Amino acid sequence: MAAISTSFDPPIRHDLFSISTDHANSDANGQARDSEFQTPFQAVRPQIPPAYDLPGISLRAFCLGLTLGLSTLITIFLTYFNQPLWRLPFFLSTLSLFHFLEYQITAMYNPSFATVSAFLLSQNGRAYNIAHTLAFLECFGHYSFIPTYFPEARLGFGLPSLFHLFWLVLGFGMLLVGQVARTVAMAQAGSNFNHTVQMKKRQGHTLVTDGIYAWLRHPSYFGFFFWGLGTQVVLGNLVCLAGYAVVLWRFFRHRIRGMGLAFLGDSTPDFFSR
Repeated sequence: MAAISTSFDPPIRHDLFSISTDHANSDANGQARDSEFQTPFQAVRPQIPPAYDLPGISLRAFCLGLTLGLSTLITIFLTYFNQPLWRLPFFLSTLSLFHFLEYQITAMYNPSFATVSAFLLSQNGRAYNIAHTLAFLECFGHYSFIPTYFPEARLGFGLPSLFHLFWLVLGFGMLLVGQVARTVAMAQAGSNFNHTVQMKKRQGHTLVTDGIYAWLRHPSYFGFFFWGLGTQVVLGNLVCLAGYAVVLWRFFRHRIRGMGLAFLGDSTPDFFSR
């Protein structure tokens, strides 16, 4: 009478709660396979490209969140006591939120480029960091050497004049419009958006012309431009406001022209005439 094979080779579940055993890792003849034992964590471990640097990403996200929370609390505290220096921690909180959203939106809508560089903490070069440092110094210099520069110091009870109230509302409005425009632009462009200047058309790249791009030719640049100016309006920095406006305008003008020639070629004049 022929022997009936009763061997059973169950599939291995690759999830956190499955533990591979010798039975599951042996073939029909009882010979052990190459991997005789896998822990649950080895079974689910994904292959992450080195460029993504998950520890670096988590550390930067943690530091930005911590900075945002602390600077927001300090802003509220100083505002409550009518201290003009609330502008400095507020500036820090806007920077923290901006850089966090740069990575978050990239991770959500363009995950293949969600690397450490997507935070834009050091990718904009020294000029970017120097500009923000000068903004801090100008605001602190006004507070230290011109005590009556800010309306809170002159009035004593924290109610600014109509002009200064308009100036603050203008700054907050520019910040809000700029941040929303850039975030929406990045989300809508999806994989067609890249923080790195692309001087050669990538395979699969398409020119987005609907949604917010139907109203603004470069909404991400528009957003960054007015976000940057809005920070200086809130800080009350007239010198840095002028400097930011000139530098950002020249930077984006050069960048847009260069990208237009690389991507559109002969149709560049028609595109820029929109």
